Amino acid sequence: MEDPPSVTLTFPPHPVWVRAARDTVRTLLANSPHPELADTAVLLTSEAVTNAVNACADKGCADPVTLHAGWADGARLRVLVQDAAPGLPVVRTSAADPDDEGGRGIQLISCSADAWGVCTHGPGPGKGTWFELGHR
Repeated sequence: MEDPPSVTLTFPPHPVWVRAARDTVRTLLANSPHPELADTAVLLTSEAVTNAVNACADKGCADPVTLHAGWADGARLRVLVQDAAPGLPVVRTSAADPDDEGGRGIQLISCSADAWGVCTHGPGPGKGTWFELGHR
């Protein structure tokens, strides 16, 4: 039996790459047995990649960001976004000011994904933010 397809994209921590990351996940899902996950997966990928790019900009980190998307099993999509910027993302617990332009990415991921987390066990100061869809 053939393994389900997966994708990996490594890119500089620059906002122009957020679109490429979204398009990569959209293409993976369009050609999968679960295209219904595409809209949510693309949105959450955009948030995770934007958070990684912003963390790198804030911390002066020029190391590449890596996106990996694939199937944890036949029905669960897992997306992992790794960056080398120190520090962890934080879920906002209070209401955001309606005029704030950012700060809702991890909150959106935490509310919309079937599972999610942040791992720091890689080499160096960075972290990986991951989410899964398809448990429901």
